[in-house]
Amino acid sequence: MATAHDRQRAAPGAVAAFARFVLCGGGVGLASSLAVAGLASWLPWFLANALITAASTLLATELHARFTFGAGGHATWRQHAQSAGSAAAAYAVTCAAMLTLHLLMAAPGAVLEQLVYLSASALAGVGRFAVLRLLVFARDHAQAAAAAHPARPVPVTVTRAVAHADPASLCRVA
Repeated sequence: MATAHDRQRAAPGAVAAFARFVLCGGGVGLASSLAVAGLASWLPWFLANALITAASTLLATELHARFTFGAGGHATWRQHAQSAGSAAAAYAVTCAAMLTLHLLMAAPGAVLEQLVYLSASALAGVGRFAVLRLLVFARDHAQAAAAAHPARPVPVTVTRAVAHADPASLCRVA
């Protein structure tokens, strides 16, 4: 059974974390876009988007805690709350994109709606990655870095000052 120390050592670097984020978050995002489209046939789009965003944020935060950022366990309530804040911003971005689309076109069609929604989600996702990596899971990342690179004592060299026999020799110009 892995200890907390072992799990912390497995924290991925930025590139690996981003690849995992795209895989986990992108998979949840694609499933969410289909779910929003299906649910929007029974509810107003903005309400369907809010419900799916809430559910997908819970799922994605768990995935990110376990796999993306190497926390190695369940997401804490603090991490869920902070992730929800970044998801609220992503929700605002997707809603603004869809509202803009519908202001520009009366009946844009399902394919164009999906293209706009997924593009806005991708843009918001890059922002979410930065927030999650730098803020939400930063403590775990810092602990993992400390575990991977423990502090080592710094060698100290002590030198003695040599006293000059003739203090006037310090002031001579060559």
